[in-house]
Amino acid sequence: MTIYEIISKKRRGEKLSADEILFITEGFTRGEVPDVQMAAFLMAVCINGMDFEETMQLTGAMMYSGDVYDLDREIGICADKHSTGGVGDKTTLVVAAVCASCGVYVPKMSGRGLGFTGGTIDKLESIPGYRTELSHEEFIGIVKKAGFSVTSQSGHLVPADKKMYALRDITATVDSIPLICSSIMSKKLATGAGRLVLDVKCGSGAFMKNADDARELARFMLETARRMGRKCTCVITDMDKPLGRTAGNGIEVAEALQLLKGEIRPGADGLYQVCMELAARMLMLCGKGTRDECVALAENAISTGAAYEAFCQNVSLQGGDVHALEDYSLLYSPKKTLLIRADRAGFISRIDCEKAGLCAVSLGAGRQRKGDAVDHSAGIHFVKTVGEYTDKGDIIAEIMTSTPSCDTDDAAHMISSAYHITEEEPERIPPVIYTMDTV
Repeated sequence: MTIYEIISKKRRGEKLSADEILFITEGFTRGEVPDVQMAAFLMAVCINGMDFEETMQLTGAMMYSGDVYDLDREIGICADKHSTGGVGDKTTLVVAAVCASCGVYVPKMSGRGLGFTGGTIDKLESIPGYRTELSHEEFIGIVKKAGFSVTSQSGHLVPADKKMYALRDITATVDSIPLICSSIMSKKLATGAGRLVLDVKCGSGAFMKNADDARELARFMLETARRMGRKCTCVITDMDKPLGRTAGNGIEVAEALQLLKGEIRPGADGLYQVCMELAARMLMLCGKGTRDECVALAENAISTGAAYEAFCQNVSLQGGDVHALEDYSLLYSPKKTLLIRADRAGFISRIDCEKAGLCAVSLGAGRQRKGDAVDHSAGIHFVKTVGEYTDKGDIIAEIMTSTPSCDTDDAAHMISSAYHITEEEPERIPPVIYTMDTV
């Protein structure tokens, strides 16, 4: 077989064999398949799809492209969570600390920004000195001490996905159920946590734009977890508006810290509710009680300051400057800011999240080319969010950047056009839409 034949076969919409999927995955990982050919293959998959068996084969090929661990054996009972990507999604920073403070180990391997969605690694690296490239021994040691650790993909953990992930980011091949499923599940399965909570985003700011696609992705991932012997829950959450009030890197860390300090309570932006639901589901999988009991545990971790203490300990162990957890100017100090004002009075009926995410990328918070550095000071503050009233001339958003090449006028127009203001108050969509049965 040849790479050309495999690409041609998938371009025609035909089913690939396990050997063909392994051949192209291993070849790309070893550097024998160039980016241009893998990009063509990814585009063919994005257009023509893969059935579940093909997706399972791709997941397995990616998973076994590097080291595979059994963290329940190395550490003890542990749980992991992963979000499919959204605008303003900083839930990992909160949920990992909450669960760690409740006695659950959370070994977390995360990625960088992908498309118009942010990445946990990029966010955490806005903390001066914070190290995300850890040896396996360091990673395990920090989990045992702080209760959780967040690491980037090393050359030994799922190297196939690391290379594909970067390529998908710049070739418009992100929003594909087989590619999303195989990317997420190969990392989760290789890392080795026995319990998984998957946050499947649904809406304009997610890769899954509607509930049917979100449920289909959830089914793919649940079945993959079941076949691999993992306990798994999928929570479908709303991404028709930004999650929280910020999108970027340093600014999102600051918002997560505000929640951990008890300064953000349930409200219109949905961040608190989603974090508590995800944390509760992880605690449930680890036998900490019923859903209501686990929600109470999670909320108590916030109100007592235990979750914030766990986060501080993690930052210290991973080399971060703990002063930045109090002085947010160390997280982000943009050289330029611009206020966006409402052009009419009314209710914020919708914020086009994809447009907002692309605006954040244009400000420098994400990547437009493979290998781009991110501007940790760049981002958006959503002063007003969906469901809130604004008078004409009120500030509805603030954009910020330190990227010299950024066209702030264009970015201002983009975020302004993302806001939709109407006379009627919009229907409230719950932040947690649906929960799939635990496998």
